[in-house]
Amino acid sequence: MKRVWIIALAPLWLGATCAQRDLPTVPVDLSVLPEVSYVEDVAPILDQRCVVCHSCYNAPCQLKLSSFEGVDRGGSQAAVYDSSRLTTQDPTRLFIDAQSTTQWRAKGFHSVTESPAANDSQASLMFDLLDAKRRMPTSSGEYHSEADDLTCAADTDEMAKFLTKHPMRGMPFGFPALDDSEFTTLAAWLNRGARGPSAAEQHVLEAPSAPAQAAITKWETFLNRSDAKHAMTARYLYDHYFLAHLHFEGTGDREFYQLVRSTTPSGEPIQIIATVRPYDDPGVASFYYRFQKIHSTIVYKTHMVVEFGDETLARFRELFITPEWLEEPHWVALDTETGANPFLIYAQIPPESRYRFLLDNAEYVLRTFIRGPVCKGQVALNVIHDHFWVMFLDPDSDQTVLHPDFLVEQAASLRLPTEEGSDDRLLQTFSNRYRDRYKRFYQAKSTLYDETNPDGLGIEAIWKGERPVDAPVLTIYRHFDSASVHKGTLGDLPRTLWVIDYSQFERIYYALVAGFDVFGNLSHQVNVRRYMDYLRVEGELNFIDFLPANARMETLKSWYLDDRAVEHVDAKTVRFERGTKIPYRTANPKREFVELVVDNHILPSTDIAFDPIGYHRDGRETPMPASFETHENILDGFRALTAPGTGFIREVTSSEANLIYVRIRNHQGTDRLFTIVINRWHDNVHSMFDESSRLDPARDTINFVPGTVGSYPNYFFVVEATDLPDFFDLLENFDGSESYRSKIRKYGVNRANADFWAHYDWFQARSDDADPLHAGVYDLNRYYSLALEAERTSTTGAP
Repeated sequence: MKRVWIIALAPLWLGATCAQRDLPTVPVDLSVLPEVSYVEDVAPILDQRCVVCHSCYNAPCQLKLSSFEGVDRGGSQAAVYDSSRLTTQDPTRLFIDAQSTTQWRAKGFHSVTESPAANDSQASLMFDLLDAKRRMPTSSGEYHSEADDLTCAADTDEMAKFLTKHPMRGMPFGFPALDDSEFTTLAAWLNRGARGPSAAEQHVLEAPSAPAQAAITKWETFLNRSDAKHAMTARYLYDHYFLAHLHFEGTGDREFYQLVRSTTPSGEPIQIIATVRPYDDPGVASFYYRFQKIHSTIVYKTHMVVEFGDETLARFRELFITPEWLEEPHWVALDTETGANPFLIYAQIPPESRYRFLLDNAEYVLRTFIRGPVCKGQVALNVIHDHFWVMFLDPDSDQTVLHPDFLVEQAASLRLPTEEGSDDRLLQTFSNRYRDRYKRFYQAKSTLYDETNPDGLGIEAIWKGERPVDAPVLTIYRHFDSASVHKGTLGDLPRTLWVIDYSQFERIYYALVAGFDVFGNLSHQVNVRRYMDYLRVEGELNFIDFLPANARMETLKSWYLDDRAVEHVDAKTVRFERGTKIPYRTANPKREFVELVVDNHILPSTDIAFDPIGYHRDGRETPMPASFETHENILDGFRALTAPGTGFIREVTSSEANLIYVRIRNHQGTDRLFTIVINRWHDNVHSMFDESSRLDPARDTINFVPGTVGSYPNYFFVVEATDLPDFFDLLENFDGSESYRSKIRKYGVNRANADFWAHYDWFQARSDDADPLHAGVYDLNRYYSLALEAERTSTTGAP
C-alpha cells in the first residue's frame, strides 16, 4: 500500500520569517481512492461543505465553488462589494465576463488548486486551508465572512503569513472540519491535478434534455422573429427575465435555463454578449436570444424560478402580439440612457400589456430586487422596514395605464439615476435632481387622479388576482442584512403596507435590477439607494390613499418617527385631499381595510388567507398551552408569544440572529420544522446613515412560520418533543440569567458544535424534499458568529 505523507505548508513556513515553528504531519492514504471523479466524488463535497459560503457575488475572495468553472477561475483580491469605490470596477461575472482560465488570470484571479512548485503537488491554497482546519479543528471566537482581517491570499507565501497569524481560520471557516473521507477525497483530487469533468461529463452537464430542447426550439423561434412587434416584445421580456431561472414544462425539477443574448443563432454554440445591463447596446449588428442550461449548483439566494409552458407562450401572444399597439411597431435603438427609461423605450406597447405582465410575475419581479445583487448587506436593505405587505393597483383603476399618453408626457420626470450608467459623477452623489423630477411626477399623477377619481378609490381598485398562481398580496421580510418575499400574508398586521401601481413597479425594477450595476461606483450605488426612498414612500402613500382622509397624516407620521422631513409636512403637500369610497365602520381603518381585502376581495383560488399562527384579529391573544402533545398545542404556543421586545428577542438580535430554523424532533412520530423570524423596529427608514440610532429593541416582534424562510439562516435550534415545555419557557421568559443562557446553548447548534454538519444536512435535505423545484443550497455566511468553548459540548446530538 502506497502512503503519501503530506507535510502541510512546510516549504511555506520555512520561507516566511514570521512562521518559524514545528507543524505536525497529516497522513493521507491515497491508495484507498485509486480514482477520483470531480463529478461523482468532489463536486458533492464542495456542494455540501463549501458552496454554503462560496457561491455568489459576496463569496469570500469571489471564489465560487458551485461549478468547476468557478473552481478553476479561483479567487481574487478585488472585492465586489465596496461602498467606497470611486470609479466603476470591471465586472467579473462567472460564465459571462471571461470564458477561459487565461482570460480570468488576466483579470487578476489566481488559482486555488494549482501548486506553485513542480515538486510539491500538495501546496495549493485550497489544500493549505483545508489542512489548517484539520490541524486546528475546534473553532473559538468570532467568525465574520466579511471581516477586515481575513485574507484573499494570492500565493502560498501570503497564505503562510495569514495562517501564522490566524492558525484557527482554516476552511470550512469557523465550522467543523471535513470528515476524514471528505478530506482524503479532496486531497487525492488536488494531488492528481484537480481535474474537472471529462468531455463526456461536461456534455451531460450542459446539454438540454429532449423535452427541454423541444421547448427551446419553440421559444427561440418566438423570441427571434425579425418583425418589429416580436423583436420589441422579446426585448421587453429579456429585460425582465435575464436573472430568472427558467424551467420548461415537462422537464425535471432540477433543470433550469437562463435567457441570454448571443452572437450565434439557434443550433450553434452560444457566444454570450457580455453587457453590464440587459438593455445595453450589444455592439453587434445582429444578435439572438438563446437559452443556456444552468449547470452550476443551485443556491437558494439567487434561485428565482419562472416556469415556461404552452400557456405562458399563449399569454405573451395575448398580451403583446394580438393587441394593437399605440404606435406602428418599430425598432428602438439600444443604449444605456434611453434603455434606462422603459416609459420611452416601450411607449409603443400598451401600458396595460406591460402592467399585466408584471402582475403575472409579481412574486418573481419583487424577488429580483430582494434577492438580486443590489440587496446585499444592511446598507442596501435599510431602505425598507423589516416586515410589510404589498398589494397592487388593479389595471382597470390605474389611471396611468388607462391614459397611456400620460406616461409619455411625464417621461422626463420618470428618468432614473441608472441612466447615468455605472460611473456617475461623484459631485452628483447627493444631488436633488432626481428627487425634484420624482416630485413633479407625483404631483402630476395626483392631479390626474383628482380629475378622474375626485371621490377617491374603492376596494375594487385593489388587484385581486385572475388565476390561482397569482400573488395579489405578498409579504416582504427584511432579515437585517438579507431579505425574502413570500406569497400571502405572513405574521401579524404589519406597521407599514404598500400598494404598487404600474409606473412604480416598472421604476423599482429598472432602478434596482435592470439598471443596477453591483460593480458601479459610490455615486451610482448611493443614487439608486436614495431613489428607492422615493419609491418606498410612493407605495406607502398609495396605500394611505385608501384610508379615511382624517387618518392619513397620522398614519404617515407614525411610520416616520423623529424624521424632520415628515414631522412638519401637511396633508395638502402630499395630496391628501381626495376622499375614499370605502365606508369605514371602526376606529382602526388600516386593519379594517386589510381584512376587507383579504377576507372578501382577493380571488379565493389564490389561496391567500391570514397567517393562522401570526395574525391576531382584534388583538385577541392565545394563552400558553399547559402541554404540547399535539401539533395544535405547538401552534398555540407560538400564537401565545406575541409580546414585543421579550428577553429572548433581545438576546438573539444582539448577536444579529434574526432568522432561526427550529427542528422539533420525534413529535407524534415525525419531525417538525419552523422558522423564527425577528422583525426589528425602526423609528423610520428614511436615511441610509446611523441606522442603529433608529432601532428600538423593546418594540421588536417575532413571527413563527412553518417551513423555512429566507436564504441565510442565522441559527439552528433542535428540540426534542419531550423538551417542548422547557423550550417554550425559554422563548417566553428568557431573562438573561445563566440558567436561561444554558437553554440557548442546549437547543442552539453553535457553529463549533462537532455535529454541526449533520444538523445542517437535515435542514437542507428537508428543504430539498419539500419543494425540489424552488429549493437551493442555503448560505451560511451569516450564521451566528460566536464559536464558544461552553457551547462546543452542546447536548444536541447528530440527527
